[in-house]
Amino acid sequence: MPPLLDIRELRVRFGATEAVRGVSLQLDEGEVLGLVGESGSGKSASALAILGLLGPSALVSGRILWQDSDPGNQAMIDLLRQPPNALRQVRGRQIAMIFQEPMTALNPVMSIGRQVAECATAHAPSWTGREAKRKAIAALEAVAIPEAASRYGDYPHQFSGGQRQRILIAMALINRPRLLIADEPTTALDVTVQAQILDLLAQLQREHGLAMLFISHDLAVVGQVASRVAVLRSGEVVETGPSARLLTAPVHPYTRSLLAAVPTLRTPRDQPLAVVRSKQPVSTLDTPRTG
Repeated sequence: MPPLLDIRELRVRFGATEAVRGVSLQLDEGEVLGLVGESGSGKSASALAILGLLGPSALVSGRILWQDSDPGNQAMIDLLRQPPNALRQVRGRQIAMIFQEPMTALNPVMSIGRQVAECATAHAPSWTGREAKRKAIAALEAVAIPEAASRYGDYPHQFSGGQRQRILIAMALINRPRLLIADEPTTALDVTVQAQILDLLAQLQREHGLAMLFISHDLAVVGQVASRVAVLRSGEVVETGPSARLLTAPVHPYTRSLLAAVPTLRTPRDQPLAVVRSKQPVSTLDTPRTG
């Protein structure tokens, strides 16, 4: 059976700068893949390329093969070569994304209920306003927004950071996508709220059988949610493998330096933190996919 998503030699260039340099990744149905790396390593650019959201300034090449949504048809379509109308049938309905910074991702002058409902009507224009509202309230309740029906008309600034992130998750999942791309979904949250969001994502992933591409610079967070991890450095994948192995016995020097730069309770307070060695020669290491 082919993978759900098969990225082959993806390259993204902005003018003279090549932000993504030959990334190849596969993601199976129901699998959670973590994509980690420093800021500027090409994580978000790779994710936005999947959905065709990089804009005209980006030159994108390679192949992004997506499994047809028809269970009886296992043909793969190349998302980079789909016309805009065809891509819109995939984006938001089959592949959804949770963007960074919920306060800027949400429209500040539109109620959160209308924004969630709009995600549904964009792919079901025949729905009445009442039907869309009912579905939006159900989506907000599914992500544990308290008193969702009475807060339907509230605006983003009336919610906490964690609640705004939950609203974005509701928007992403309202159409029951097959793949959820979560781009740094816990970066701006405190530790307690971060744990709640991670638990929510894990619960929804299990309930709906979602595949998930979880993007983060935080290796500890990725280790909690992903079964497999790919490490990105300067636009290139340098190591992939099962998360349990990669986070405890990394092979590539860059992965080791990423882990060493994370402070723990055992880190000596009288010594500086380790420095990420980002100038080492790239040598991709890939372990067999197991489990």
